[in-house]
Amino acid sequence: MQPQIRKIITYDEEILIEGFRPAAQPWRLFAVAAVVQNPWAGRYVEDLKPEIHAFGPVLGKLLTERMIALAGSGAAIEAYGKAAVVGLNGEIEHASGLIHTLRFGNHYRQAVGAKSYLAFTNTRGGANAPIMVPLMDKNDAGRRSHYLTIQFSIPDAPRDDEIVVVLGAALSGRPHHRIGDRYQDLKDLGHDLDNPAAV
Repeated sequence: MQPQIRKIITYDEEILIEGFRPAAQPWRLFAVAAVVQNPWAGRYVEDLKPEIHAFGPVLGKLLTERMIALAGSGAAIEAYGKAAVVGLNGEIEHASGLIHTLRFGNHYRQAVGAKSYLAFTNTRGGANAPIMVPLMDKNDAGRRSHYLTIQFSIPDAPRDDEIVVVLGAALSGRPHHRIGDRYQDLKDLGHDLDNPAAV
């Protein structure tokens, strides 16, 4: 059993000026999306596992390979995330099923050497629906400079019987980040960061 992929889309953005100031180096965010036939569209299916187990490894490997090719290496990726948008004849559960599995996400985690979980969204929409891919630092969930969102859309997807499955990444955080991180907030509130039980 193989996923039926209609098309693959690459989104790539380089921001040279942010906040009215030039970036020291281009701020690059990119994503790869696969538009997949929804095998469960238009009906209620109790057991989603056969398709999930079959599709997850294929989509995870395919999208990860393309992401690494865009980045040049897994090490170059600092922030990462995933998303899925299911068409109108599908359930949110269908979108979730294709991205919330170790068979899908572990390809990406291992390729970039990540410790953090993959930030995610799973939504429903029609063709040209906004695709929002939240990102976070691959190793440090408290690093706010890497709390990012990639937004794009595909004019003809998802069709009612499709799911768009996406991986996203950034090669750095925001160019002029200045809101600190979670740890500084905790220090300011008097928490002892050397004693995790106190946080």
